[in-house]
Amino acid sequence: MFPAEFDYERAESVSEALDALERHAGADVEILAGGHSLVPAMKTEGRAPDVVVDLDVPALDAVNALDDRTVIGALTTYATIADSGAVRSTVPLVAEAASEVGDLQIRNRGTIGGNLAEAHPGADLPAAVLASDATVLLRNQDGKREVPATGFFRGDGETAVERGELLAGVRFPHTGEAGFAYAKKIHPATGYAMVGVAAVVETDGDAGGDGGASDDAGGEETVSSARVAATGAVDRAVRLSSVEGALADGPLDSTAIDAAASEAPDDIDAERLRSDAYASGEFRGELLEAYVARALETAAERVAGDTLTA
Repeated sequence: MFPAEFDYERAESVSEALDALERHAGADVEILAGGHSLVPAMKTEGRAPDVVVDLDVPALDAVNALDDRTVIGALTTYATIADSGAVRSTVPLVAEAASEVGDLQIRNRGTIGGNLAEAHPGADLPAAVLASDATVLLRNQDGKREVPATGFFRGDGETAVERGELLAGVRFPHTGEAGFAYAKKIHPATGYAMVGVAAVVETDGDAGGDGGASDDAGGEETVSSARVAATGAVDRAVRLSSVEGALADGPLDSTAIDAAASEAPDDIDAERLRSDAYASGEFRGELLEAYVARALETAAERVAGDTLTA
């Protein structure tokens, strides 16, 4: 199908993009980043913007690893993120989640900014962004605005981005020494996550254990911080606070992991669980508990400080 007619503008800088948004303040304006969500929606789902602003801004296609944080520009592709040595060493969870997105063609063209702004309920990166305790960086004509990832996702296709604002990038605190994992049950029709779980676990001390998970809590490190987020289960990516609380100040062994995973349903209202032709909400709830356990098991194996390698 052909999309409805629309006006097209190409922006070669952030200021040009913001100027375009201001000029068309009263119109329905869509930002084109990678285009893997917007273009199909315009062709087959009836999305009909008045204006499409195509971002061609090299400054937003960059990974900047600083002393204590890494900033990824909004136009950075999944493939670049997945292959970046800087991302793999400083926020390896994000590299792992990016490597799970779609297929090779999608990873080569799709962007982190487009992914987060689209806020698809089954997208992979929102869970990783939440578990990484990231901050979304927005720009407008008055300057800059920062939104913690925990307040960014509002629902299916809904975010904290306001009219006239541009998602410019994402800032991640470094988590390279933590255990991490992204575990995903792939939706067979779309490639999105039927359920996906991202986890970052940090530990304190060592009473003689090897840093990995075991059935014996004696000699294991104690969990000092745990961030666990899920995608695909409800209308947005969400943090699983009950799971995080169950892990806090305890060992990261198989008993603790199973107990924490069993708390996952407490974070999700059963009436909010998504259903479609491939999976009922009840089945997604069962998947959620299983994939929380799977993600935590992998994070435990990596908690000694292993990073994602090529």
